Parts: sequence; C-alpha cells; structure tokens
Amino acid sequence: MDIVDCILADHARQRFYFAALDEAREDPETLGKVFTRLKNFLEAHAEAEELYFYPTLLKKGEGAVDSDSAEETTDDAIDDHNKISEAAEAAMKEKPGSDAWWKCVDKCNYHNSEHLSEEERQGLTDFRRRVPLKERVRLGLQYLAFEAEHSGEFEREEKDPDTYIEENS
Repeated sequence: MDIVDCILADHARQRFYFAALDEAREDPETLGKVFTRLKNFLEAHAEAEELYFYPTLLKKGEGAVDSDSAEETTDDAIDDHNKISEAAEAAMKEKPGSDAWWKCVDKCNYHNSEHLSEEERQGLTDFRRRVPLKERVRLGLQYLAFEAEHSGEFEREEKDPDTYIEENS
C-alpha cells in the first residue's frame, strides 16, 4: 500500500468519527467511547506520519502548491499535530456531551480539518511528485504495521517542530 493512500484512508476515517460524534449528540456514553477511540486513532496516526512520512518528505520534498518547502510543510504539520493532541486531551478531562466537552471536541475538529486540507494539498502532493512508488509502498507497509501495533490506547509525545526538522533532515 502506498503511504499516501494509507494517509488518505486515515483522513476519511477521522472525518467519519467526527461526523459520528455529531450523530450521537444525545448519547453521552456513545460520545465518550467514540471520542476515546478517535483520540487514540489521531495520536497513533500523527506518530506514524512523524515516523514514516515526514522524515522522507524532509529529505526528498521541495514544497508543493502553496508551500515553499518541505520544511515549511513539516513545521506546520508537527505544530498541527500538537494542537490536535492538546484539544483532544482537554476533551478527555470533560464530561462527554457537556458544553465544555463539545468546545474541546470542536477545537480538535477545527485543528484536524485545517491540518487534513493542508496536508492533502501540500505534503501529499509533494510526496507523490518526488518519492518513487516503490519507496511509498515500503513506507506504507511500515506505516500500517505501526498503526496496527498501536490500535488500542496510544499517547503521542508532543514535539517541537524545529527540533523535529533538525533531527530528521
């Protein structure tokens, strides 16, 4: 599986989970379970990207569409991952279905939606243009294996974007 296709499939699943939360608005128990699953999925997804996608993008990318460089794309992505994680963690401290919980969930959805559109437009485009298919498939299999291993509870460590870029360039 091409890592680009794996990431796009994950993005569809993330959108699905956020939509499911809206559908379950009147059921706090379901909200809590679905959001816990979504939070763990978001964390594992971000970590998998940071292990297998962004290091290669930093080495081979040049920037695409409205991004001037792979470094700019990566900096934005790591910062986005941190914001998504912070909003998800805040939601976990609130009662599912409460106004405070929805405020945190909506913030998480906002940051995630922004991230998905930027990543799809910039990083994934740059990756398809610059990384050969054989390498994308190899990375995709590693990415899937990581997500499979971490499909339960997972918590990603927040990263400093500048340090991450320095360590992975």
